[in-house]
Amino acid sequence: MHQAMKTALIPEFEQERLKALSEYRILGTRPEQSYDDITHMASLVCETPIALLSLVDSDRQWFKSKVGIEAEETPRDWSFCAHAIHTDQPLIVTDALEDERFVDNPLVCGDPKIRFYAGFPLNNEAEHRIGTLCVIDRKPNRLADTQLQIMQALSRQVVAFLDLRKRSINLLESFCSESKPSGIISTCSYCRKAKDERGDWVHLDQYLAKRSTLNFSHGICDSCIEEHFPEVLEAWQAESRKSGDNSHTSAQVISDGL
Repeated sequence: MHQAMKTALIPEFEQERLKALSEYRILGTRPEQSYDDITHMASLVCETPIALLSLVDSDRQWFKSKVGIEAEETPRDWSFCAHAIHTDQPLIVTDALEDERFVDNPLVCGDPKIRFYAGFPLNNEAEHRIGTLCVIDRKPNRLADTQLQIMQALSRQVVAFLDLRKRSINLLESFCSESKPSGIISTCSYCRKAKDERGDWVHLDQYLAKRSTLNFSHGICDSCIEEHFPEVLEAWQAESRKSGDNSHTSAQVISDGL
């Protein structure tokens, strides 16, 4: 009589590990060719029908990339990879039916009917193992030394891609936080000038032009023409009556002349 399935223990520094995983902001993202190339190579090199890039979250393992299965994720309690992240060495299960940890596992008893599993931990620079690159077969199997070496190299490449992703996100956020204006701009209630970081009052268009990619053209609105340039408006209206040309507004005329 088989013993009940043994779920993996929670790693000692689980909260730190989950925080490290979240910093990559990768969970739930769409497939990407760079990761799909790696799982495809893993499947070819190890001659297995299934290869996965599995990330172990708090209650699930989610597949960033997969070959040979349709599932997007499985419960963490079923996960072989949840066992693999306890050490920086590969976890090799030559026959799951002969291993008491997995003999009653739903992924062994049902689809995809795992018999052979080889999981290579994804170790980041802080030694947090966020998941694995793994290959799976439906029959007992082993990996040759050359296959082991290639899989270890591919797992390091996955971590390199993830680290590059994190650095790129951090760099973009840093750039945006430094280059965009602060959430509040102090403006004069009368002249509408804006106060800059030195305390100087400058025209709003000048203020924004230095802090964004906005470009400005200048004109005068109808109400300002009527208030500040009544003589110009009167002359324009007189000229319009003579010529019979009413196709331009007063603001357009002034704008065209600036």
